[in-house]
Amino acid sequence: MITGAGSGFGRLAALELASRGHHVIATTETEEQAATLRAESPQLQVEKLDITTADVDKVHAWDIDVLIDNAGAGQTGPIADVPLERLRYLFEVNVFGTMNVTQAVLKGMVAKKSGRIIIMSSIAGVLSAPAFGPYSMTKHALEAMGKAMRGELAPLGIDVTLINPGPYLTGFNDRMADSMWEWFGDQSLNGSEAELFHVIGDFVTTGQRDPMEVANRLVELVEAETTTENNFVPEDIRAQLGLG
Repeated sequence: MITGAGSGFGRLAALELASRGHHVIATTETEEQAATLRAESPQLQVEKLDITTADVDKVHAWDIDVLIDNAGAGQTGPIADVPLERLRYLFEVNVFGTMNVTQAVLKGMVAKKSGRIIIMSSIAGVLSAPAFGPYSMTKHALEAMGKAMRGELAPLGIDVTLINPGPYLTGFNDRMADSMWEWFGDQSLNGSEAELFHVIGDFVTTGQRDPMEVANRLVELVEAETTTENNFVPEDIRAQLGLG
């Protein structure tokens, strides 16, 4: 089962896994996304699922071996000015929504004492930069969630792993970089700080990589006998960013 399969990494991974013979339950946020995905790939089981609501109760009827927690939202902006309602929404989707659907799926996995959970973190889960603080906050929370779960669930036969992509060309980063300008103006702080936010947004959205790299890594994680705690894509992204 993949959440957020209507676009980006989730969609690509769903299509690739189905082509390899896996029974994929591809969940989407909207009925429109679901209809489009069904038309594109009839072999997928496509379901509309809002991870932030009681919608997740429907997963109890499905026998899920692997959950890919991919659904998420993005938001940029200075911590000093970011509207709290936007920050709350970001946590509601990325953290509480992910926890909501994961706990629902875990009931079945714990009962059969097997399963794997793959959490879509980010390079932003291990670093934070100006303008990307709101998004990084939620991904840091997912890192804590995943690492705790990995230790807690291993004795029950359930594997938990995190995937940490850098910038990939799905449209997500571009929308996230632009999101702050919906409410933040150049005069919200001083001019030099606003200029910094423009520069960082340009940096993140320039030279983005082919998202199939991440989709293929997700396929590898689904099919692997064992996993590591974190999986950076590309593998050298930390070195590229000077993280060692």
